[in-house]
Amino acid sequence: MTRVITENDRGTVLLSQSFIYNKSNEVKKMPRHARRKSESGVYHVILRGINQQIIFEDEEDNLKFIGILKTYKSICRYNISAYCLMQNHLHLLLKVNDENQDSDNIGTIIKRIACSYAYWFNMKYNRTGHLFQDRFKSEVVENDSYFMTVLRYIHENPIKAGLCDNLDGYRYSSFNDYENGDSSLIDISFTFSIMNMKQFVEFHREHCNYNGFDSYTRSKRLNDINATAIIIKLFECESSTELQTYEKERRNRALKVLNENGLSIRQLNRLTGVSKGVIERARRS
Repeated sequence: MTRVITENDRGTVLLSQSFIYNKSNEVKKMPRHARRKSESGVYHVILRGINQQIIFEDEEDNLKFIGILKTYKSICRYNISAYCLMQNHLHLLLKVNDENQDSDNIGTIIKRIACSYAYWFNMKYNRTGHLFQDRFKSEVVENDSYFMTVLRYIHENPIKAGLCDNLDGYRYSSFNDYENGDSSLIDISFTFSIMNMKQFVEFHREHCNYNGFDSYTRSKRLNDINATAIIIKLFECESSTELQTYEKERRNRALKVLNENGLSIRQLNRLTGVSKGVIERARRS
């Protein structure tokens, strides 16, 4: 909720927690709060596409990002305990190993990873500009119980999004690395110092009803993978974001057709990168 507080004597108006208007009506953005430092060095990181835009269009994109995580693992001295790559965002459960770590190290690590992938992605899709939101989200993880809760939450993301029915049915998360004992990227040893493999599987299953999880929701909405397939098939394009390059009238007709065929304004915004306002106007035209 926005609070408005007028201070006549000082001539300032606080419009939100992010901006201040002074006497000359100049807008000054307030400084960001310092990122909280994890005493354990472990962070849950969430990195999103700018304007909720898709950042993983196909298998090659997912595998490229996983390769970048492996490349910077030794360079930046971090361990990854879990990851999940979704279409428009990703999750990492990451431990910074530098003994002289400070609150900036996690920022440096994510910046290197994100910049490397964004450069490759922009070259591949002939695009320019930012790919990720400037400010990634991170939360500290400082005890074993919360560590396991976050790890399970990361692995559950594809099920909650309706992308699969079983955790091992999604290719771009670390759950299969644990099942296969693959430690080329994931530090499975730390997790298995907390619980064994049998406990690990039971810990995930007790929270997920694989046969009926969110089945009502999935039956009532079109998930992003199917929606993207519809866009590509209907308009014979290489990716859903290609609609941004269409001539205005053609783009608006396409958006209207897609909305009439079950894609919500929010989903179209997320998949195509076209603003919600433009989609809303196209829907009414």
